[in-house]
Amino acid sequence: MTKGDDAVMRRRNKAKIKKLNNKNTSSNVSARVAAVIAAKKRRKSGKRRQCQGMCFSLPTLDDPFNDRYDKRETETKATKKRNSLQLDKNKNAFVKGKSAVSKKETKRDNNEKPGHLEQTKEKAINLKNSQDKSLLFIDGVEKRTGNVERAEVHLNGKSCANGHHGQACEKLDCPSKFLILCLNAIENAMRHDVVEQDNPLFVNSWGIEFWKCYSSAKDILETSGSSSTIVQIAWIVATAADSIARKEKEGFSFTGPFLLFLVSSQEKAAKVRSVCKPLKAFGIHTVSLHPGAAIDHQINGLRSCEPEFLVSTPERLLKLVSLKAIDVSGVSLLVVDGLDSLSKGDTLSSIRQSISGKPHTVVFNDCLTYTSVPAVQNRLLGSINRLSLNQSVASQSACIIQSVNVCASDEEKILKGIQVLDHAYGDHFHSEPLKVLYVVGKDSKFENLVSTLECKGYSISTGSNCIVSHIKNSVEADGRRRPAVSMIDKDHIRTAELEEYEVVIVPDFIISMKNYVEILTSMARHTVSGILHSYFTKDDAAHAGQMIEILEQCGQVVPDALRDLCHTSPMLE
Repeated sequence: MTKGDDAVMRRRNKAKIKKLNNKNTSSNVSARVAAVIAAKKRRKSGKRRQCQGMCFSLPTLDDPFNDRYDKRETETKATKKRNSLQLDKNKNAFVKGKSAVSKKETKRDNNEKPGHLEQTKEKAINLKNSQDKSLLFIDGVEKRTGNVERAEVHLNGKSCANGHHGQACEKLDCPSKFLILCLNAIENAMRHDVVEQDNPLFVNSWGIEFWKCYSSAKDILETSGSSSTIVQIAWIVATAADSIARKEKEGFSFTGPFLLFLVSSQEKAAKVRSVCKPLKAFGIHTVSLHPGAAIDHQINGLRSCEPEFLVSTPERLLKLVSLKAIDVSGVSLLVVDGLDSLSKGDTLSSIRQSISGKPHTVVFNDCLTYTSVPAVQNRLLGSINRLSLNQSVASQSACIIQSVNVCASDEEKILKGIQVLDHAYGDHFHSEPLKVLYVVGKDSKFENLVSTLECKGYSISTGSNCIVSHIKNSVEADGRRRPAVSMIDKDHIRTAELEEYEVVIVPDFIISMKNYVEILTSMARHTVSGILHSYFTKDDAAHAGQMIEILEQCGQVVPDALRDLCHTSPMLE
């Protein structure tokens, strides 16, 4: 009987399977045994399946960043390859009867392995420490080489000298990885919104300078003469987010907003909030308060959300604070964006009273005239850092009053200079006397000035580069200190350290206008109470025209006597 096609195919397949099984009989094992063998091989090689990888990825005290895990895999592969080559050589040179000797050598090698591994581990740790200690300076910022995945933070545990609320004096070598991540998130969102930037945010010059000033824990005065830009907002909010992460890592908790960003309009509030929006992925929530939305809607939103960043106009914020819808007493960072537009009325003072302690304050001074000086002085008390990439005279000399007096004689100059010292003596007490500098020439007038000041009881220090801290101040019986007076020659202006002097007096205008501008843009770098006094007579009429130009450029008051002196100058005829 003829067999069907199906029977023929089954018979052929059965024969093929039998033939293949006969070839692989030596290596044929069950599935369970094969799985055991594979698991043993993975265990010996130090690897795990994806579901078992957690056993090898947990950090330890010796290796908190799992840096040696990748190295161990590389060393294991290299060791296996080296051992396989050595075994091949030993196979060719194997002689019968030498097996006992080989066993002894193998046993000795196994006993020496732990010590060798410990030495290798110590070398790896020392090498890594040496790499971490090496520093790389890029764009004036001190950065650590080696592992890019982390940035070390050095904290003092002591409170700041200026008493900022809830702040520790942080000594940071470089911006942290989290700060860079925040900047990158903001930059990606800006690209998505078709906002083009020439350079990445994390290499922006203003941002790097801001980070340096912020790390010093001093208040910051931005003197570019305009309100904040997108790049500046990005650096401020990213730095604030990094501060929150650091404080929470140290165990601090926040019951209210960490950052209070005061703006002048609804449009500006929307702009700031759009920059902060990408930080929501890192757990940073931002709420915008402005008159454009119903107050009931904002109250309900504040009840359902506890924002870390609060962007608001002063009027709406005061109204919500009065209704107890928001608590700003724990604000640690206060940003005033556009002081001139926000200082109208008494809203800023009321907001400041609602904040307990002394928050770290950043002020964008959008008005560089003398009229803005009182408002800045009310907002920034104590030592500050000036921040501006604008190299104009008006920007670099912001909040420094230029007092120009026209005198009839040299004796009148000396008397007015002493009146300035007496005024400084009457306003400052005890441990905070003003630092005063005289710029003079070495002539008979100089000797007359020194003798007159000494008769008044002021201590004098003369030299090419006077340092105020080395001068002994005159102390009265009631504990008040007269301001220490330093004197330098006009030829040593460039070498003098002018940034510490709050009051500079030029009794005889014997310096050039170039030196005057250099004094103006170099003095009082850490205060908003700087004053530059200069005295003119008819003999100095040649400089009157240039002095008027500088005063007008800086938004200062031009005295009528100086204009009259300029009109009578023979240089203008």
